[in-house]
Amino acid sequence: MDRKIEDYALVANMRTAALVCRDGSIDWLCLPRFDSPAVCAALVGTRHNGHWSLAPCAEPRSVQRGYRDGTMVLETVFATDEGEVALIDFIALARDESDVIDVVRIVEGRSGSVPMRMSATFRSDYGRVRPWSERCEYGAQIVAGPDALQLRTVVGLEEDDGAWCARFTVDKGDRVAFVLTWHNAWRDPPKACDAGFALQRAERFWRKWSGRYTQSNPWRDAVQRSLLTLKSLSDDRTGAVIGAPTLGLPEIPGGVKNYDYRYTWLRDATFTLYAMIHSGHHEEARMWRNWLIDTTAGDPQRLQPVYRVDGARRITQQKLGHLRGFENSRPVLVGNKAWRQIQMDGYGEVINGVHVAHQHGLEMHQDDFDEQIRLVEYLEDHWQQAGTGLWERGKHVGSYTHSQVMVWVAVDRVAKLIENSSFPGDSARWRALAARIHKHVCDNGFDHKRNTFIQRYGCRAIDAAALRMPIVGFLPPDDPRMLGTVEAIEKHLCRDGFIWRYSEEDGGIPEEGSFLACSFWMVENLALLGRKREATEMFEHLLDVRNDVGLLSEEYDPGSRRLRGNFPQVFSHVGLVNAAHRLTADN
Repeated sequence: MDRKIEDYALVANMRTAALVCRDGSIDWLCLPRFDSPAVCAALVGTRHNGHWSLAPCAEPRSVQRGYRDGTMVLETVFATDEGEVALIDFIALARDESDVIDVVRIVEGRSGSVPMRMSATFRSDYGRVRPWSERCEYGAQIVAGPDALQLRTVVGLEEDDGAWCARFTVDKGDRVAFVLTWHNAWRDPPKACDAGFALQRAERFWRKWSGRYTQSNPWRDAVQRSLLTLKSLSDDRTGAVIGAPTLGLPEIPGGVKNYDYRYTWLRDATFTLYAMIHSGHHEEARMWRNWLIDTTAGDPQRLQPVYRVDGARRITQQKLGHLRGFENSRPVLVGNKAWRQIQMDGYGEVINGVHVAHQHGLEMHQDDFDEQIRLVEYLEDHWQQAGTGLWERGKHVGSYTHSQVMVWVAVDRVAKLIENSSFPGDSARWRALAARIHKHVCDNGFDHKRNTFIQRYGCRAIDAAALRMPIVGFLPPDDPRMLGTVEAIEKHLCRDGFIWRYSEEDGGIPEEGSFLACSFWMVENLALLGRKREATEMFEHLLDVRNDVGLLSEEYDPGSRRLRGNFPQVFSHVGLVNAAHRLTADN
């Protein structure tokens, strides 16, 4: 099977995640955390690098799949000449404070009598190391270094050159469970997971959580699915939200932009808070806000664009040379060198995130306020510092317009906080600094000849990040400079109803897909301008590129009609949620 990104569905439990192909194969699974080495890495390698397949022996006549309503439980129904069978996939909710992870797969007979096959190859260190394994009374046990796996099932397993295989038949009404449990190898094996109980518990939790979203609009199902995706990709202990659960999925097929997105970016902060708060999920917003404050506390000079979900700083990048890459896109990279970059917009993201949370009733303590003051005091002397910008353009260090806008946001929000709360401070000092930064951006980041904001001072490139200006309140949406910028982006960065991130110096668009978050920002700008019909049409056009289970990647290539980049991408789903809220608010 020639696998495409859109062929995959996500199962996740707020600790880790797996991607399940429509043919019933888990081709990506990291244990026990989102950023742990994969034990199934076929997604960016071959089946020998780890996979877990469950499917009918005969080629199915049809395959239908979807999530059970309001949950992260995936159901894939195979129709064959012998009958119909359902494959139910999910990752069980964590066992209290335990690090144990249970990946549950249940085969359920719906009609007839269907012969089935299972094949499982588990490898440690991103598919590089073949572990020790042996058959036991409950199935199989696998150990490699600190990682121990138990594969439990009532079906008899056979080992074939490092792969665990089984054949069995499912009749109507039968249920056959397979549970893969991870635990630390130096600890005693945990008790067996009851697959039926775990399924009931997972469905109950997800339906209760998703039921908090009660807004009525034409896109409710799409918004709810995006919110479920965001929740499942947030760490239930720290509140941090990862960028995506994958690494190595290319922005350019066969190219080298194959990054690792299993970390937490400050750039997602404000928009994720908006998405959660406006959807009724205040506890998630509180945890995310607390993670922001705790992780960025300390030396303001050491603020990073990206961190691990536990707040750890080092994310050293390496090449995984033993993997062939998705669609032969090499090198496959683990880690992300962006942790060492300077991105001045991060200060604005942190402070604006705290501001949004405070606006919506989340309590702020004196220590939290003091941390915001430390950040703006640092900016007072360093706000013109060059960086790599929102898109991490390491070879183009400079003063990025969007970064300077977000520095203005940081100072502006602190002034507002002082004015609208009981916290003491010199708001006039920060108002004066904000005005100075605002003027500097308008003087240096705007091309008067072409009537558009530019990517960075002194260049000719246009950047869709300018669409955030009215969203964060830097300029009114109908300011002539914003009108000119929207027009320039529509003219130079828009193709087939999708928005690319930026142009190069010569005006050309990089060889990559359209950036879906930017496309949703355009929807918001059109709505703010009163171009409601165009905004709605564009939004629904973007919804059409979701795959069959409602998921989006980072980019979309309208030429090949393919999703590109890591998947599913939080930035894209946050963009969807906020654009829907904007359209609903303007009704």
